[in-house]
Amino acid sequence: MAPKRGGKAPVPAKKKTVVTNPLFEKRPKQFGIGGALPPKKDLHRFVKWPKVVRIQRQRRILKQRLKVPPALNQFTRTLEKNLATNLFKMLLKYRPEDKAAKKERLLKRAQAENEGKLLRQRNQLL
Repeated sequence: MAPKRGGKAPVPAKKKTVVTNPLFEKRPKQFGIGGALPPKKDLHRFVKWPKVVRIQRQRRILKQRLKVPPALNQFTRTLEKNLATNLFKMLLKYRPEDKAAKKERLLKRAQAENEGKLLRQRNQLL
């Protein structure tokens, strides 16, 4: 059998000659050791940030990731100092009595009973 002849050989594509201006030479930069300095990068993320900034960013991310139950979440927003002091002053009036105050109250009541002055007392309600 005779060898088959192939079709025509592919014609190489003609290269377009780009006209370059001889005044502008190509001078590629060599960034190796002893060569040109590399271009400036944005190193904003690689800065050693102050501890306060790092902690508040980490706290923010944690709060986004964690699901906090409402019973605990209510303590994330606290009162201002002025309002808090007023609240604590008011709550001091509604404090449960201590042992000494209770003993004193019961002594007064016992004395009133002995004298027969005791009136029917209602329980104190908040």
